[in-house]
Amino acid sequence: MSFASDFRAVVQHRDFRKLYFTRLAGQASDGLFQMALASYMFFSPERQADAGAAAAALATLLLPYTFVGPFAGVFLDRWRRRHVLVRANLVRAVLVLAVAMLAWSGNTGVPLYATALVAISINRFYLTALGASLPHVVEREDLIMANSVSATSGTMASLAGGGLGLALHQSMRGGHGTDAALMLAAVVGYLGSALLACRMDRDLLGPHGEIPAMSAGHALRGVARGLGAGARHVWAVPVARNSLGVMAAQRFCYGTGTIATLLLYRNYFNDPEHGTDSAMRGLGLVFGAAGGGFFVAAMITPGISRRIGKPAWMVMALGAAAVFGFALAAPYQPPPLVLGAFLLGTAAQAVKLCVDTIIQESVEDVFRGRVFALYDMLFNSAFVAAAAVASLVMPESGKSYALLSAVSLGYALTAVLFLRSAVKPQTVTSAQPQPL
Repeated sequence: MSFASDFRAVVQHRDFRKLYFTRLAGQASDGLFQMALASYMFFSPERQADAGAAAAALATLLLPYTFVGPFAGVFLDRWRRRHVLVRANLVRAVLVLAVAMLAWSGNTGVPLYATALVAISINRFYLTALGASLPHVVEREDLIMANSVSATSGTMASLAGGGLGLALHQSMRGGHGTDAALMLAAVVGYLGSALLACRMDRDLLGPHGEIPAMSAGHALRGVARGLGAGARHVWAVPVARNSLGVMAAQRFCYGTGTIATLLLYRNYFNDPEHGTDSAMRGLGLVFGAAGGGFFVAAMITPGISRRIGKPAWMVMALGAAAVFGFALAAPYQPPPLVLGAFLLGTAAQAVKLCVDTIIQESVEDVFRGRVFALYDMLFNSAFVAAAAVASLVMPESGKSYALLSAVSLGYALTAVLFLRSAVKPQTVTSAQPQPL
């Protein structure tokens, strides 16, 4: 089947469409808010812009995903996921409104960072609920296409929101007021996403069956037990375990490249004192190219993975990232770097789509929320770890042939190790469901 026919088959599901448009509205608002926050924190000319600053900005955006992930997974196996989608949007609308007010006043202290951290932490519940809900709105055989359409479209929506924010930022007078106004626009988007989620039936997205009442103390104890049960279940399924390892390694390499790209445009390709607008335009082009790669991956991954298998397609994508990532970044010029962003975006999203589907196919529904929590912890902590390493070893300009070589070798080594695990005979043990 072609991509177009698969796409039509998925969107014909009414419940999938409802979940899909809820995702698009929420993630477009995420992109707009995060672009405004990054502009306020990193691209103001008066603020320092080195690897440490970039790492701090990314940690603010991603650490909540890592720490809140365990709680999200455990609670999502108990809470109605439709309620999570509605309430998470409402809560973060209020919090982003507070961040906008702080930005308007020029605040750069603890209140702004703390409020932003909480807002992004709430977003973890939202995205985890979306991932755990998908198998309830499509048939099993449509999962990989549904992942291609929903996850990739969500990423594209986030990039589009960021791109819209960038365009508006360039057309406005800039400064604290502009960033605050863009955050207010994101608030409107979150409210729209909440309204779209209200259109779904309260029990549609699971979890099905009796949902036990839970005290706060019991919930906290359940976090550790739930994560342990999810980890044991994944460990008992080699294909899921190895796929998570590939995802974490690939994300580390991709994160290191992202930090380097931020610094190159901020400090190497442009005047660090007066070229912030040019830097933001250049980065907008890079991230747009990466978004184009995500879209291409969504088009080609379902067909290719059906023909050659998901593990083989993952190995090919990692190998391409190792070769082209180095060849196109090594000149340290914007045009090949943009092309490299497109190819690396294609490879990264191809790997992610395959891993998403492998986890959904191989993990039992009773564990799915907890396993996706572990997935998200690895996904984001790998990126934060890359930022931390980069802050220690990367020059302020972002230009480092040694680091570029190490990243390319990392992609290649990940491909080789996963290939060995994929061809090795594996014995899958059974993990019995643990009580909720």
